[in-house]
Amino acid sequence: MPIMKNREYRNMMEIRTAEAANPDTEEQTEERKIVEGYATVFDSPYVLFRDDDVVFSEVIAPNAFDETDMSDVIMQYNHEGRVFARISNETLTVNPDEHGLFVSADLGGTEIGRGLYEEIKGGYTDKMSFGFVVGDDEYSEMEAGDDGMYYVLRTIKSISKLYDVSAVSIPANDATEISVRELSDGVIEKVQAERLKSAELELAKRRLEIRAKALMER
Repeated sequence: MPIMKNREYRNMMEIRTAEAANPDTEEQTEERKIVEGYATVFDSPYVLFRDDDVVFSEVIAPNAFDETDMSDVIMQYNHEGRVFARISNETLTVNPDEHGLFVSADLGGTEIGRGLYEEIKGGYTDKMSFGFVVGDDEYSEMEAGDDGMYYVLRTIKSISKLYDVSAVSIPANDATEISVRELSDGVIEKVQAERLKSAELELAKRRLEIRAKALMER
């Protein structure tokens, strides 16, 4: 999978079959294979990076998707390969609500989609990720606490473009309920390396600013 410039990926929430989410609903027909979940949640900080004395976290603001371009979002597996569902053919719905970015997809249209549905139903795949471009963000720092750590928080205030939601397996945020991924082809390692490099650069910048400020206040 090519890493697109300025495009970021986050592995977050739980994905499940519709009957698992709503056990009282009628059994789905053979043709419709609905899965539901959240690609991200709001106001739930998660750690992106930490080293010896700095913790770098991120949080999605509740209004981050208010002006997002979601003209033809697709659903994939690990952000690559075949398309399992998409907005343009009405097999995918992506809507922000008070909790986060809600996703509902009908995977019954293709053989591989039905296979993914069975993996999700069986609990082998239970997480999601989303690919996006940040429109606006801000950073805040906290003074060192009793543990001697500096805490840097990135708040994503707006997302300009949503490209895809994907079934994956390793969550960036363990507190959330979604993620499923395959490591065999090195795709996830590439994404992680790209994110780590970006986080390290931002972290180095923030650490210099914090330490310069501390020296000035002495």
